[in-house]
Amino acid sequence: MNGVRKEAVLLNIMGKEYKIACDPQEREGLIDSAQRLDKQMRQIRDSGKVNGADRIAVMAALNLVHESSSAKNQEDNLPFGFDATLAGMVQKIENVLENR
Repeated sequence: MNGVRKEAVLLNIMGKEYKIACDPQEREGLIDSAQRLDKQMRQIRDSGKVNGADRIAVMAALNLVHESSSAKNQEDNLPFGFDATLAGMVQKIENVLENR
């Protein structure tokens, strides 16, 4: 155990609340990520091309990962740990989807 106490963060994504535990130093990044996901999901929903929350979530995740991958390919000197950060975000998304 690293001695850092996890704290609960309440996130709102497409009108639903999710309570996620995270390290205090990750709080702002998690909130920002949830806001980006919410925006992406609302855009997909509002386009009318994709129906169902699960499909919207998958499309939003694919779009965001694609954007991240594109940015990663364009930058040669990304900060160390980008892959671990992305993997952590994917794990948190999977946890949220499992706990609905």
